[in-house]
Amino acid sequence: MNINFHIERLILDGVPIMSDQSDSLQAAVETELTRLVADKRFRYSSSWAVPQLCASPIELHNTNPSSVGDQIAQAIYGSLTSVTASQREPRFSATQNA
Repeated sequence: MNINFHIERLILDGVPIMSDQSDSLQAAVETELTRLVADKRFRYSSSWAVPQLCASPIELHNTNPSSVGDQIAQAIYGSLTSVTASQREPRFSATQNA
């Protein structure tokens, strides 16, 4: 199974990352998000898309791009799993005809 994520724009308010660290940050987000999706067996619909996602806030204890990227990916994953859980429809109806 292949899952493709396309993040067009990632807005980080108040994150002290310099422009020369953006590639490291991006790589860390991609690596951690890939790990989370693979480890947790992410459930999704084949035509599923989220036009906008607001992830939960993170607390920065370390401004290392790798550490920040991991935290960002975890926040994104947490928000994605919340969205997918709320959009799932039941496969079977519990009602019966009497």
